[in-house]
Amino acid sequence: MSGSSTTHLLEMIDITKRFPGVVALQNVSLKVKPGTVHALMGENGAGKSTLMKCLFGIYAMDEGKILLNGQEVQFVNSKQALENGVSMVHQELNQVRQQNVMDNLWLGRYPRKGIFIDEKKMYEDTVAIFKSLDININPRSKVSTLSVSEMQMVEIAKAVSYNSKLIVMDEPTSSLTETEVNHLFKIIRKLQSENVAIIYISHKMEEILKISDEVTIMRDGQYIATKSASGLTTDEIIKLMVGRDLSQRFPTKNNKPGELILKVSNLTAETQPSFIDINFELKKGEILGIAGLVGSKRTEVVEALFGVRAIKSGTLELNGKEIQNHSPQHAIKNGFALVTEERRSTGIYPELSISFNSIIANLRQYKTKGVFLSDKKVFNDTKWVIDSMKVKTPSQKTTIGSLSGGNQQKVIIGRWLLTRPDIFLLDEPTRGIDVGAKFEIYQLINQLAAEGKGIIMISSEMPELLGVTDRILVMSNGRAAGIVETEKTSQEEIMRLAAM
Repeated sequence: MSGSSTTHLLEMIDITKRFPGVVALQNVSLKVKPGTVHALMGENGAGKSTLMKCLFGIYAMDEGKILLNGQEVQFVNSKQALENGVSMVHQELNQVRQQNVMDNLWLGRYPRKGIFIDEKKMYEDTVAIFKSLDININPRSKVSTLSVSEMQMVEIAKAVSYNSKLIVMDEPTSSLTETEVNHLFKIIRKLQSENVAIIYISHKMEEILKISDEVTIMRDGQYIATKSASGLTTDEIIKLMVGRDLSQRFPTKNNKPGELILKVSNLTAETQPSFIDINFELKKGEILGIAGLVGSKRTEVVEALFGVRAIKSGTLELNGKEIQNHSPQHAIKNGFALVTEERRSTGIYPELSISFNSIIANLRQYKTKGVFLSDKKVFNDTKWVIDSMKVKTPSQKTTIGSLSGGNQQKVIIGRWLLTRPDIFLLDEPTRGIDVGAKFEIYQLINQLAAEGKGIIMISSEMPELLGVTDRILVMSNGRAAGIVETEKTSQEEIMRLAAM
């Protein structure tokens, strides 16, 4: 084993990885010091995940070497990486949702008493880790009952449970509110004080500058620069990431809200605790944001509008006429479309083609004789989705799961456009998407509004709400705390209403 200077815990030197027809990484280097937060940034497709998969032994690199504590290593699988103190919190949470929290935490390495699993020790160990990280989750709760942010906390606790010296966090705050982000940052600071190094992958500039010590930027599978975070600005990071100036983070708005399209009166969910007595109006061509902390029941409201969640009382009026969305089928018939927050688990069929994912909400349109679909119509509509949404893909047959997050989201929006909706419900539409693709999604939203569609958009990112919407409905504990005009409001006012 070759030695090296041990001022760095991890050194990845000149890593190259090729796939058929594409060089995914070309001579990329990354050096991480112990006890620091090292941000890894780049647009989707820049090679960040590929680099981390080479570190974890998920991919075998073609060239280069990896040093851990000055010793050369090459893990052949993630189990080896974990055994050597390297763990990862993935953006797409891979949990066994029907099992409880502690089962997920100790899966594959249960504490044992003879041949039996030592449930008592497993419970106590879980409680101890949660206590040290100030996480308030019952170890015996089923994972399926947790919120996305709680699942994220369980994954972070799992990484810590391996006594890792290096933890990779991939988009750890993509579904967290400001309060939860602060909690995560507290956990990260605690880990740093114990000399743990964190590789932090995120698209959120403000966060990166707040939490990182150093920032490495990649572009098109190549290393661009490593900078000290203290001297960096958002604009500099964007310039290094995209290779060009992005002076505008949000496109110029050209929509003009017109006549009333949707009126929601006294909407209350059937199953409580949930939302109670929600009232708002939406105009044609208007972008209405929904703000609120996690647990404020924002998602539940849009699910009720789309017929996924039963309502106990209240009315919906579409163009002055009362309607009832008892199911998603009713909602689609009434001109509603829903882009869900959890893209991987409820938005796409990852193993199936772009073509299938484009037409699935509108299958009836493609039937010719009985059960057969018109290949020509399917081809033409998929082509329209790819072209009009500017989806980057080799072909229509490509599996959607192999696309970047931004491109997946564009296919989903294109899919719904094929149903010719009047009202778009968007739940965290730019979650886990890079800065360049975000701008394209904002342009799409803007364009839909300019065409007279009514848009309701949930976002946990305050700058996004303030940069994209016309008005913002602020939720707090299942109630509407207020509706503000975007131009006249501030981050402080929204936070004050959200915490009421």
